[in-house]
Amino acid sequence: MRIDDRLAKMVIKPRPRVSHKGSFGKVLLIGGSYPYNGAIILSALASVHAGAGLVTVATEKDNICALHSQLPEAMAFDVYDFSLLKQQIELADVLLIGPGLGESVLAGKILDLVLTGVQSHQSLVIDGSALNLLAQESSVHWQTQRLILTPHQKEWERLSGLPISEQNEDNTQEALRRFPDQTVLVAKSHASKIYQGHQIGYLDVGGPYQATGGMGDTLAGMIAAFVAQFPTDLFASVAAATYLHSAIADELAQDAYIVLPSAISKAIPKWMKKISEMSNKKES
Repeated sequence: MRIDDRLAKMVIKPRPRVSHKGSFGKVLLIGGSYPYNGAIILSALASVHAGAGLVTVATEKDNICALHSQLPEAMAFDVYDFSLLKQQIELADVLLIGPGLGESVLAGKILDLVLTGVQSHQSLVIDGSALNLLAQESSVHWQTQRLILTPHQKEWERLSGLPISEQNEDNTQEALRRFPDQTVLVAKSHASKIYQGHQIGYLDVGGPYQATGGMGDTLAGMIAAFVAQFPTDLFASVAAATYLHSAIADELAQDAYIVLPSAISKAIPKWMKKISEMSNKKES
């Protein structure tokens, strides 16, 4: 299926008048270890701007001031406070782990805490270095069916065992059988595709102006926020976030040689407002 603004209109609806911040989901973002501290900040910027009701960031203590200087709306705590981390894992609706997490022994322990602590009603987004750590796990007992994987081609090679040259649709769908049935895969490349079971979504937005550090961190943060707000159809929410990420980049690229991930985040609220109004007119 083609992923375009029609799907986005189906997902992004006007907000109910009777609602509060808890109505739009609690997102926990985990990552940002030295020297990749900025990654989780970009994810947090995207999650807040994409409308998640409450965003909490678990990152290195030294990274919290940098985060709050750019995003006072997010809460934050020391990721190495494992007691607090376990508590926050229980409270979240959506967990995102990986942006700037690194692949240290401590990072591996953090991933294990998430994999064992996530509950069946929660959604889990695994991105970046957490995908590489996951590839090193001999076996995983998945606590939730609501799993989203966001690898680029090399990360998918490590996770699936498929060389990049063999990452066609049939092989990718076969490799996904190792994961829970509802798993959504965002296979990132110059022609990104989204998989869930036999369903494959194709994007015709995006371009080389997005080839810059932090772009995937921003996408992961957007996906987490969309899944938190629009949890009913996991595939549609992930697909809408992925479409919007590249559609915004397309527009910004009309006046820019490259598009900064933070610029995409700043544009998200206006785009969601426009799409929600178009959706409302269509229904009326």
